[in-house]
Amino acid sequence: MSDRRSGPVRVAVLISGAGSNMAALIDAGQQADAAFKVVLVVSNKPEAGGLAVAGAKGVASVAVDQRPFGKDREAHERAVDAALAAHDIEVVALAGYMRLITPWLVGRRAGRMLNIHPSLLPKYPGLDTHARALAAGDAEAGCSVHLVTEGVDEGPVLARATVPVLADDTPWALAQRVLAAEHNLYPRALADFCRALD
Repeated sequence: MSDRRSGPVRVAVLISGAGSNMAALIDAGQQADAAFKVVLVVSNKPEAGGLAVAGAKGVASVAVDQRPFGKDREAHERAVDAALAAHDIEVVALAGYMRLITPWLVGRRAGRMLNIHPSLLPKYPGLDTHARALAAGDAEAGCSVHLVTEGVDEGPVLARATVPVLADDTPWALAQRVLAAEHNLYPRALADFCRALD
């Protein structure tokens, strides 16, 4: 494994918003012995705050605005993939990327695209995970890193982290604790994944 490459795995992070998980991945990838390095950040929203964060951390960023593509999601993804190819991206990490990935891009990056989801998958795929966990009376919540497949949040889970649900929790309060767990879990899971690549 280590003979294959001269440096860390080249990672792109896809975002739609502030990019707090993206920032955690960038910071982890800038450590001297890191298994990966974030070399590109891509957003489908030009106004995403994470683009400025990436720039401040010295990482190239590009906005591929989804709006000119209308409902043609594959055409938008072809433009995104062109940016990935231009930067020799080996692994893609989704971090708050609020777009469903089409089968075309899943196929292009099969086995090389990860996502982090704010629930203990397979529980609560999709949205409103914290409210759903509270409504179910769960004793614990958490987050999962998984491979991206064609089904929403259905890919193989690579790693999980749990947090306790407190008696007076609100969805917002639980979300904050889960987000802190995400910032620890995602860099470790991505590093383990990249070390295991052939």
